[in-house]
Order: sequence, then C-alpha cells, then structure tokens
Amino acid sequence: MTGTRLQGAHAEHARSAADGRTRDAVVRLLLERGPTTAATLADQLQLSGPGVRRHLDALCTEGTVATRDAPASGKRGRPARQFLLTTDGRARAGRGEHGPADLAVAALRRLGDAAGDEAVRAFARDRALAMVGAHREHVEAGADRAERVQRLATALTAEGYAASSRGATSTGGGEQLCQHHCPVADVAAEFPQLCEAEAEVFAEVLGTHVQRLATIARGDAACTTHVPAQRAQRTDTTARPSAVTTGGAPEDQGRQVV
Repeated sequence: MTGTRLQGAHAEHARSAADGRTRDAVVRLLLERGPTTAATLADQLQLSGPGVRRHLDALCTEGTVATRDAPASGKRGRPARQFLLTTDGRARAGRGEHGPADLAVAALRRLGDAAGDEAVRAFARDRALAMVGAHREHVEAGADRAERVQRLATALTAEGYAASSRGATSTGGGEQLCQHHCPVADVAAEFPQLCEAEAEVFAEVLGTHVQRLATIARGDAACTTHVPAQRAQRTDTTARPSAVTTGGAPEDQGRQVV
C-alpha cells in the first residue's frame, strides 16, 4: 500500500471512529430524554442541523432509531418529527460500563492479579484452540497454503469474525488473512494476549510462520495476518505490526483497509 493510500485509509478510519462516537452520544441522549426532535438533539450535542440529521439517518437505516410525529401542539402546520430508540437501539444503549466486555475485562484482571500473566496467556490460548479446534482437521486438509488460509477464513467467519483471504502483493508473495470483525476487540484492547494466542494457533494450524500486521483492538480497520509464501522458522508468531517477518516483510504492512 502506498503512502497516499495508507494515509487515506487512516483518515477514513478516523472519520468512521468519530461518527461512531457521535452516534453513541445520540443514542445515549435519546435513552435519557425519550422521543426528541432533531433540533433539540443538535442543540444538546452542539452539532449542526444537517450534521445531526446525517447521523439520525444512519441510525434509522441500521434500525437503531425510529421516527414518529410529535404530539399535537395546537399550532398550525405539520407536526414536528421526533426520533426515538427502537428495541435494538435500547439494547445498544445498554451496552455500557457493565456490559459483557467489561465483565470479561474485570475477570481477566482478577485472573492476572491472582495467578499472573501466564494464567492470562493460558486462558487466551485455550480460547483460541477452542475457536479453531472444531475446524482444524478441515483446514489442515487443504491442498496447499492458499487453500488452507481460505479454509481458515471460512472457519473464522463461522465463528463470527467475517474473515476473508487474498494473495499478498508483496515481493515474497504469500497470503493475507483478514478478519473484518472481532467480537472481543474491546477486551483485546487491554489484553493483547488474546490476539497473540490467535496468531500462535493460526501458525500451528497452517503449518508456517505468520505475522500480525494490524488488529482491530489497536485501532485498525481489520485484523490482518500475513502468511508468507516460504515456510519460515516459527520464532515469533505474534510480531507487532511494526516488526519485520523472517523471510521478507510484506509491502502491505501497517494499518490499512482491506
């Protein structure tokens, strides 16, 4: 990926993250206030009218917010339109400080305090093995590296990771495994051992060294894992995005949209 494309990917990711935060704020305000007009939301959130309507339109499209006419006020003209949370919207608003991710983080903190980092790593590895284990025989039966990576992507999609694979365009070739969704990203942001264990298990199942180039937990658009064309010694299956792989570093390295 060229510098210009990489900068564009970073900018797009930043815009997407900012939109997500603003829409979360809209959802929280609707939860607190109940049915509310766009003008009131714009005033409360210090947004422009067109800006708040853009976010409301997106929330309506995804089914988080619905609309209704405001109760009659006795004034002439069309009644104002109010926005309110749907059932799905209320569920989204309920994922706050005491949601499942926060419970998992608290449990892992407790585990680390009581038994140390090795216990956290052991838990992360057990989780990764359990996730891939049911698909391992099928993945390992792939005729070649590319087919094994494709089968692993299919397995990860079945586990909720929306994964895909494609040939890498780097000098050394190989494959890139991309996970476009991560159900545990919020937890992995504090406990990267979850990401590291995944990479270790991927390497074992694929029978080759792999390198993590990017992770959603670190703010990237997707979790990207490079699988080199040549079999390499497995000395570091959990390299950071800034690390260099043995056997040649891919040109698609770094944060990217794939």
